[in-house]
Amino acid sequence: MWSIPHQVRIFLAREPVDMRKSFHGLIALAESVLEQDPLSGHLFVFINRRRDRLKVLYWGGVGYCIWYQQLEEGSYQLPDVQAADDEAGLEITAGQLSLILEGIDLSSVRHRKRFQVSDRHRDTPSSRRS
Repeated sequence: MWSIPHQVRIFLAREPVDMRKSFHGLIALAESVLEQDPLSGHLFVFINRRRDRLKVLYWGGVGYCIWYQQLEEGSYQLPDVQAADDEAGLEITAGQLSLILEGIDLSSVRHRKRFQVSDRHRDTPSSRRS
């Protein structure tokens, strides 16, 4: 796949999408269903009902781009969702997207504890030094 900068967010549509949709259809879904700005530079992931096709829509700086993958065998496994039933999408990490694309069982993956910078840590006096 490609390297995704840490500031880029990834939004996964929970409901299956008709893979005949192209740029304008996926842009409309990013705006109306995922309630995100498709010009943000973030990635918007859509999967079909059989879960054997996946499209990623993103703004490439000068135009929209679609990355499309069709599996020859098997299906994508989506992460178990703890989101509210009324949420049409969820935010996933670049690591989770990689696991989905590689066909790794997300329920068997164990995450070790790691330090993550929170907003609280970013606003400390020591982080404001020049």
